[in-house]
Amino acid sequence: MPPAEVHVSLKELARLCAEAGFAPDETPEAAQAVLAGYLELLMKWNRVMNLVGTRTWQATFRTLIVDSLHLARFLRSLPLPEAPETWDLGAGAGLPGIPLRAVWQVGIYHLVDAREKRTLFLSNVLARHPLPGTVVFRGRVEEFMPTRPKADCVVSRAFLPWPEVLELVRGHVAPGGVVVFLANEGAPASLPPGWRVAARAEYAVQAPPPHGVQGRGGGAAGKGAEPEATMRHLWALALA
Repeated sequence: MPPAEVHVSLKELARLCAEAGFAPDETPEAAQAVLAGYLELLMKWNRVMNLVGTRTWQATFRTLIVDSLHLARFLRSLPLPEAPETWDLGAGAGLPGIPLRAVWQVGIYHLVDAREKRTLFLSNVLARHPLPGTVVFRGRVEEFMPTRPKADCVVSRAFLPWPEVLELVRGHVAPGGVVVFLANEGAPASLPPGWRVAARAEYAVQAPPPHGVQGRGGGAAGKGAEPEATMRHLWALALA
């Protein structure tokens, strides 16, 4: 029996975007429609594929989707070319890539993953919700990189430890290009020779309330039961 359908309320999604600090021009209605469609597919197929650890679309938004929105804001601040070549290494279930492309659609964006089930899911999402310039590649990163021009931007979130990512992509990053890491820690104090920190940012992510505790708009939570916030970090490294 296929998994049950999931419905994402556009009104509630808009409220969550606003609560996370994103203005309507950063998450316009067309982008929110894509986010809603992606969340519905992600939550539906998560029941059979174990794509993410969250179990509701609201928790997934608060703990995962917001990272993509902050990444879009960060990328807009970087001196990237008008149409950058961007690689998302270890794209997995499409986080951060799919929500990112809903709100940041410049250049060509490659979702690279070697796992067949993950890339089938990504292809299904893009078939239902086409995103300009967004391409899925199934295969190892080492097989992918020689097929493309050098990258202007490489995105890595828990793909490999950062020193291994730098070693892997060295020689495949265009002059002036950057490798962007989404991490729970700030940029390292010491970098391999030839690399420098080009930009960095940090932001707070509000964790969902504990299981069984309803937040605003969802019933009574105990007085003072505010969800905890954690700090997340973005840093861009460039060849010196």
